[in-house]
Amino acid sequence: MDSAVQLFRRVPRNVLWPGVFGAVMLAVGGLGAGAIVRRDPLLSGTPLNAVRYGHGHDLAFLVLFAGLALMVLSWVRLGRLVLGGQAGGRVVAAAAAAWTAPLIVAPPLYSRDVYSYLAQGAVALRGFDPYSRGAAVLDLPLRGNVAGLWQETPSPYGPLFLLLGKATVWLTGDNVILGAIVMRVGVLAGLVLLAWAIPGLTRHLGGRSSTALWLTVANPLVVALGIGGAHNDVLMVGLMAAGVLMVLDRRHLRGFALIALATAVKATALLVLPFLVWVWAARLEGPARQRFLTAVAAGGAVFAVTFAAATVIAGVDLGWIGVLRSQGPLLTWMSLPCAVAELLFHSVGNHVPGFTYLGFLSVFRTAGVVVLAYVLVRQWWLAREGGVEAVRRATIALLAASLLAPSVLPWYFTWALALAAAFAWKDRWIAVVAGVSVWMVLVTLPDGTIVARWTYDSMNPWVWWPYLAATVLTGVWVGRALLQPVRQPAEVAGGTGD
Repeated sequence: MDSAVQLFRRVPRNVLWPGVFGAVMLAVGGLGAGAIVRRDPLLSGTPLNAVRYGHGHDLAFLVLFAGLALMVLSWVRLGRLVLGGQAGGRVVAAAAAAWTAPLIVAPPLYSRDVYSYLAQGAVALRGFDPYSRGAAVLDLPLRGNVAGLWQETPSPYGPLFLLLGKATVWLTGDNVILGAIVMRVGVLAGLVLLAWAIPGLTRHLGGRSSTALWLTVANPLVVALGIGGAHNDVLMVGLMAAGVLMVLDRRHLRGFALIALATAVKATALLVLPFLVWVWAARLEGPARQRFLTAVAAGGAVFAVTFAAATVIAGVDLGWIGVLRSQGPLLTWMSLPCAVAELLFHSVGNHVPGFTYLGFLSVFRTAGVVVLAYVLVRQWWLAREGGVEAVRRATIALLAASLLAPSVLPWYFTWALALAAAFAWKDRWIAVVAGVSVWMVLVTLPDGTIVARWTYDSMNPWVWWPYLAATVLTGVWVGRALLQPVRQPAEVAGGTGD
C-alpha cells in the first residue's frame, strides 16, 4: 500500500487531480446525459430524476463535458512530461489508474452497447441460441435497454465474451445497473493486460513504454469511451497485445492461445494470427516452405484447441461466424466506403435516375471489402521475413480494417493503436494521434449518439457544421499544446525511468 501511495505522489498534482475530478464529473454528469437505463430504479421517483430531462439534462450534459475537458487537459499535461522525458511508465500507469477508477461505477457513457452485451448473455443463459435470436426474446428490463436497431440482431461476438455475459447475468439477474458495472470490470481486465504487455512490446518494437502507455491506457479514447462504454474491444486488444508479446518473447504456444482467446471475444483479433505465423516460422530451421508449414500446423492446432475449449465451456456453437455482418445497418462516416458513398450520393448519385441510396451504399461497401482484402493479403505477404516487420504489417492490417470495414465506430481505432503505440514515434506524429483521439471522443455524444453517423437530412446543418468544426479545432489545439515545451521542472521524483 505504501508503495502505491508513493507512486501516486510522484504524479504532479496539476496532472493527477484535474483528471480525477474530470472522471468524477463524467460519472456524475452521466447520471443524466449518459447512456442511462430507460427505467432507472435508483433515480425514478426521486428529485434527482430531474437530471434526465429538460434543463436538468442540459446541466448534466455541461457537467459531463466539463469533466471530459479536465481529463483531456490532464492527459495533455502528462503527455508533455512524457515527451520531455520527465515522466516514466509507472507515473503514466498511476495517473491512468486514478482517472479510470471513478468510471468503474459510472453509468454507461458514449454507448449503449453494454446493454446489448447483457441481453446477449441473458439469451444464452436462458436457453436460447444467441447466434440466431436477439434481445427481443427477453422480458424487461434487459430487453428494454437495448437500442432498437439491435433488438432482433443475434450476437456477433465470440464464445468467451458470451461466457462473460452469461456469468454476469447469472450473478446480477435483471439488475441492469449492477450488470453494467460487472461487465465493465470484466472489460477492465483487458486494460490491465494491455498495461502489462506494453513495456515488453516496446522492448521488441523500439518504442518507449512511457509514450506507449500514455497513448493507450491513459488516452481519453480508451478511458472515457473504452472503459466508460464498457466496450469489449478493450478486452480483445488486451488479450491480443499479450499474445503478440508472448510470440515475440518466443513463447509461441502461449501467444497463439492468447490470440485464440482474443478472437473468442471479437473476431478482429484473428487478423493478427497469419502475421504471427511468419514470426514463428522465421525462427525455425530448414527450408522456408517447411518452416512455414510447421508454424501453421503448430500455431493452428493451439488456436483451434483453445478456441474450441472456449466454445464448449460457453455452451454455444460456431453460429456467430454467420452473423458477423450484423453491423450492416449501421452507417458511420468513419468508414471510408460509407463516407465516400454518402458524399457522392448527395452530390452526384441522387441526380442520376435509378440510383437509390441503399444501392449506392452497397456498391461502395462491397468495394471497401475488396480493397480491404487486397490490403490484408499484400501486407501479409510483405511480412514473410517475420520479426518486427511482421508486427508492423499486422498493425497496418488492423488500421485498414478500422477504416475500410462496412461500419466503423471510434473505439475501433484502439485495435491498431494497441500495437502501433509500441513502435518509435516522432513527436509530431504523436501529436497527430493525440488530436485525432480527442476528436473521436468529441464526435461521440455521451448518450451514445455518434456525430459521424448523422447525415445532412437528420440534423440541422446550423448545428452540425459548427459542432463538427469545434471538434476539429479542439483536436488541433490538443496536438499543438502537446508539442509546447514544459516551462517549469516537473515535480516527478525519478520520473525519467520507464
